[in-house]
Amino acid sequence: MNVDRWQEIFSEKKVRFIDQRIGELKVWESFAVDDALAESIHQGDSAPVVRVWTHPRSVVLGIADSRLPFLIDGARWLKTQGYQPVVRNSGGLAVALDEGVLNISLLINDQGSIGIHEGYEKMVRFMKALLADWTDQVEAFEVVGSYCPGDYDLSIGGKKFAGISQRRIRNGIAIQIYLSVTADHQARARLVREFYRIGIQGEETRFDYPEVDPNVMEALETILGVTITVDEVVEKLQGLLDSAGLAVEQDQLTASELKIFDKRRGLMLDRNQRALGDLFNQ
Repeated sequence: MNVDRWQEIFSEKKVRFIDQRIGELKVWESFAVDDALAESIHQGDSAPVVRVWTHPRSVVLGIADSRLPFLIDGARWLKTQGYQPVVRNSGGLAVALDEGVLNISLLINDQGSIGIHEGYEKMVRFMKALLADWTDQVEAFEVVGSYCPGDYDLSIGGKKFAGISQRRIRNGIAIQIYLSVTADHQARARLVREFYRIGIQGEETRFDYPEVDPNVMEALETILGVTITVDEVVEKLQGLLDSAGLAVEQDQLTASELKIFDKRRGLMLDRNQRALGDLFNQ
């Protein structure tokens, strides 16, 4: 599959589009939403889903971050900076979110045949198609010194602007990307670097946490030297889906998915209360 045939990502012609930018959901609840949708897809009750979501100032921690020797100190410092720490239910490491960071979830059925790497590659192709009118220079490789580093970091000229994660619930796959659209992405990197400094305080750790270098990270609009807004990227995404001849349904969670969401929300609530205690805001 090449970029020009990115629509082959979807196994059927119908796609649900769910827009949850700056709404009533808390950031930790967003991960429960993706779990509910992935489970619905696994059960055969849902077509593929493209979901977009943003949240105010938050730092989303991975499971490994919850084992930092001075996690509470680091989390308390984040709150003094106006950021809410939360722990997600998947791997990866700390990511800073705000209104200039667009999260996109691509939810599909793996049909028992989509491997981990192929799942990541599908999102890479999707993003290259989405950004094609702005640039054809997007590359996917680990950007050493970035926060939440991985083999499928997205960068232009060596500057990382996006990272991809993946979560699977049986045959339902949620491939999630954070897209740093507007500046200041280096400020986000400095925030995460200081969080790790406080959270580790020179202690030996069993896990290798990143030594964050803000110079290897930058917002998309800064890299390209043009003004791009989150709204413009979402509009481009909707146009991309429409241009592929897909039947796009503007949607929200169904009644059965809301029941699954309630269960998954409870699990996320328990996880964050255990990890962060009184520092966790519901």
